[in-house]
Amino acid sequence: MSRDTTGFLDRLRDATNRHDLDALVGCFAPGYRNETPAHPGRGFDGTAQVRSNWGRIFAFVPDIRATILRQAADGDDVWSEWEMSGTRLDGTTHLMRGVIVFTLDGDRAVSARFYLEPVDETPSTVDQAVATQVHESAS
Repeated sequence: MSRDTTGFLDRLRDATNRHDLDALVGCFAPGYRNETPAHPGRGFDGTAQVRSNWGRIFAFVPDIRATILRQAADGDDVWSEWEMSGTRLDGTTHLMRGVIVFTLDGDRAVSARFYLEPVDETPSTVDQAVATQVHESAS
């Protein structure tokens, strides 16, 4: 991984962990595009929405911590696996895991494909999960 792509991920993680909203928003280009393929209606354009999202996250998960578990780069694309954890103001656990694929222009993200999801800690088996996904009725 090149120094530039590692630097981008480090800056983004560090801004998140410092709860530095301006530094975090500064990691994204003005025309930034966020795509959420698993939830198409959640995609957005622009850093104003980045600022709004993270301002709310910092306010409601005041101890949020981000960890980059794995990373790889292919040209301007940076693949990164994240874990974000903390405690919400209501005392419940905030835990998200997943992948974000960023496309960089210089030292800023111009787009991302966002696959970070809340962790579902309900006890279920793979058979139950598949049955739910295919709407298999209980027999």
